[in-house]
Amino acid sequence: MSTAREPRGHGRKSRRGRPDQRHNAGPPRRRHGPARPPDVDPARQAAFELLTAVRERDAYANLALPAILRRYRLHDRDAALATELGYGTLRTQGLLDAIIEACTDRPMSHVEAPLLDALRLGAYQLLRTRIPPHAAVDTTVDLVRGRAGSRSAGFVNAILRRISQRDEAAWAAELAPPAEEDAVGHTAFRHAHPRWIAQAFLDALGPAGRAELDAALAADDARPVVHLLARPGEITAEELALACGGDPAPYSPYGVHLEPGTGEIGELDAVAEGLAIVQDEGSQLVALGLARAELDGPDEGRWLDLCAGPGGKAALLGGLVGLDGGTLDAVEQSEHRAQLVRRAVDGLPVTVHVADGRAAPLPDGAYDRVLVDAPCTGLGALRRRPEARWRRRPEDVPGLARLQRELLAAALRHVRPGGVVGYVTCSPHLSETVGVVTGALRRRDDVEQLDARDVLPGVPGLGPGPSVQLWPHRHGTDAMFLALLRRSR
Repeated sequence: MSTAREPRGHGRKSRRGRPDQRHNAGPPRRRHGPARPPDVDPARQAAFELLTAVRERDAYANLALPAILRRYRLHDRDAALATELGYGTLRTQGLLDAIIEACTDRPMSHVEAPLLDALRLGAYQLLRTRIPPHAAVDTTVDLVRGRAGSRSAGFVNAILRRISQRDEAAWAAELAPPAEEDAVGHTAFRHAHPRWIAQAFLDALGPAGRAELDAALAADDARPVVHLLARPGEITAEELALACGGDPAPYSPYGVHLEPGTGEIGELDAVAEGLAIVQDEGSQLVALGLARAELDGPDEGRWLDLCAGPGGKAALLGGLVGLDGGTLDAVEQSEHRAQLVRRAVDGLPVTVHVADGRAAPLPDGAYDRVLVDAPCTGLGALRRRPEARWRRRPEDVPGLARLQRELLAAALRHVRPGGVVGYVTCSPHLSETVGVVTGALRRRDDVEQLDARDVLPGVPGLGPGPSVQLWPHRHGTDAMFLALLRRSR
């Protein structure tokens, strides 16, 4: 359960009987159309606006939220509450919908989308936070009344009061598939995951996966710790930890972990000054793995990142190769994402190319190390991308796997004989990981697979090899996959 509580001041009554909103006031009310609900604090309004943006515009929550927080002038505890409510509601949407459906006498397709967003927001507060039930219900009802009128508010009030009669465990016991009939579906429901994603996790966990699936999904459903990368040559992890009040990461020598509630990450001095960037420790480890891999012949310091956007791994690789006087070419197909890469690698010996990685205008057989951080389903980062688990579909996988095979083939073309390609995905799905690598090895007799466990010393639980699969429940990282392929001729 989340530890989200009412921020100080929220719910405090003014002399007129309404919450005192002199501090952290939201945007001014519109003169036409429904007024912003006066009895709802800005944090809940911001969370509701995030749900609307994701639903109406297919927005990415992590990109949409910062602008919403600024618009409502939310900081510290208010911003933390808005983030928790918005992200948490998106993350548990499927579970919430099943419970809402059990409490309404109309088909879900007949519930207006804004009302469904409000019901999800209220249900999340009731089931997964320590917010008092009366506050969760009343503020949600006030939110709906101010936007859709009293009749809709009455409907929402009735549904939420039914939901509040049981806790999450009791609802799951009633609505989840029976464990004896569908163990995967039962576990998936309890941890708010689509069944097909739970099955993909189980397949990737291997023969002992049944014993780990519950822990894997629970970790994937938890609010993640913020990870920072201390940029090589700019600041050490120890210095960064002292500067921001965090702790050095357990495995990456450049990583720092921050506990929730640190505040707006972009406002940290080290981040604002470009000394550090937000990057999951798992992403750091797979990039470091490529940088540490054994080559045949000397490393001349010519590296390539074939799928560089948004630039986090390019920043780490560019910093590492730059320490020895080398250079990095970074390829990104989208001009917008290429601009993000340019910002991330500012001041580093990195040249950004806007091109399709499958046909980049770069020399063949010229690079010592090539990273393929391939576009994928992103199933390994669902805890950081709360809306993704309900957007992705099983039918997305074949097309992405085809693209991954083509990008890996291009990387093997660009790497020199004796050089190493690091194939990386932020997904544990076997079709996107070992399936792609096995296919490349089957088609080529000039490629050997290295044991990636050797380049991640001190990291436990890496499995049988030769590829590496990281996990949130084992390593506290995103579920990153790494395979190292060395070209022999």
